[in-house]
This record gives sequence, structure tokens and C-alpha cells, in this order.
Amino acid sequence: MRRATPPQDAFTLDRLLDGSAWFSALDAAARARVRSDMQQVDVAAGAALCRMGDAPQHWYGAIDGLLKWAVTAEDGRSVTLGGLSRGSWFGEGTLLRAVPRTADIIALRPSRVALMPVETFQWLHATERAFDHFLLRQINERMHWFLGNFAAHHLLDTDSQVARALVGLFHPWLHPGSDPHLAVSQEEIANLSGLSRQRCNAALRRLAESGLIAVGYGGITVLDLPALRRRVPG
Repeated sequence: MRRATPPQDAFTLDRLLDGSAWFSALDAAARARVRSDMQQVDVAAGAALCRMGDAPQHWYGAIDGLLKWAVTAEDGRSVTLGGLSRGSWFGEGTLLRAVPRTADIIALRPSRVALMPVETFQWLHATERAFDHFLLRQINERMHWFLGNFAAHHLLDTDSQVARALVGLFHPWLHPGSDPHLAVSQEEIANLSGLSRQRCNAALRRLAESGLIAVGYGGITVLDLPALRRRVPG
């Protein structure tokens, strides 16, 4: 990782903070302290922001790019727990529990990530009730989504699993920065859905033939989000 130097017209740390519900709920003094404490890093495609077993040092916010939250076994097998896209905040669980990280965070494409030091996180947790309310809602939403993912991998067909991966990138709480055109590759969606690239590509073709999405150069456009959500129980 290296310290980020975003282009002038890029999505910025300031824009990430200003668009975050927890930040706008702070008073001016608290916002100023948080902003002065924040840093940002670039994470190259395929590189790790953090690894399982690392001591937690930061709370993270995705400024731009796409990352996956995954667990890898000693034999190399990997399970993807979810995606993290622009506007996502993550990593609070290990900070609150004060335990080593239990998953890897890997960039699926070049990404920029905001870093809040653990000391700042702990100060907000101890002094800002609105911040605690945000964390409670965040943890509840993520737990609900994980339970749905567990059921999906046991009960849903391939098309519905891919639909769930796409719908997940529009979660209003966990992924507030998404727009109808997702600059994601078919390989990235395969990673997020936990399927082989071949099975994922076939499912994307069928979803496109149903008029729910359009697959093109540079990404996937969701044409009918309500109908896509109806394919995904919970």
C-alpha cells in the first residue's frame, strides 16, 4: 500500500466524509478532529489492505474502487464474504472486540481507502452517541446480509446468487455510493458471488436476456433494480 494521491477530479476523502451519515451527525469540533486524524492509502489490484491475524489499527472507509472481504484456508481455498465499494465503512467489529482481524480485505481493482486510527475510533465510540447509533445499525445490517448470504449459497440457484451479489452493491446502508452503472468486471462479480467465472458469466447472460441488466465494456448496468431485488429473498 502507498499513501494516496488522488487526481483532482477523483472522488475524495472529503466527499466520502461529507456523504457519511455518522460524520454529518457530529458537531463541528468533532468533525474537525476526525478530519485531521484521517489518512488515505492506495491499494493495488490484488493487494491486501489487511490480512487475517493482523492487529486492528484502523477503521476503514472505501473512497473509490472495489474490495472483497474474504477468508482463505491454509490449502488455498477461499470464501468471499462480501464486497466493499465506494461509501462503505468497515472493520469496526475487530476494533470493538479488540481481537486480530478475522478476514482478509483484498482489492479487486485499484482502490483508495480512508484510514481512521483506532484511537480516534475509540474516542468517538466513547463520546459520540450518534456514532454509536451508526455502528449499531451498521452491524445489524451486515449481520442480516451475512445470514442472507448463508441461505443463498444453500438455497438459491446460480442466477439468484449472482443477482444477490449485484443487489448487494446497492445496499443503501452498506454501499451508499453506488449508481446504476457498476464499473465491475464479470470476474469481480464471480468473486463476490462465490462462483466460478464460467458459471457467473452464464448467469449474467441470462439476467441480461431477462432485461434486468446490461453487460457491456467497462461494467454492468442495472436496468431494473426492483425486479432484480425480487430475485433475492430477504
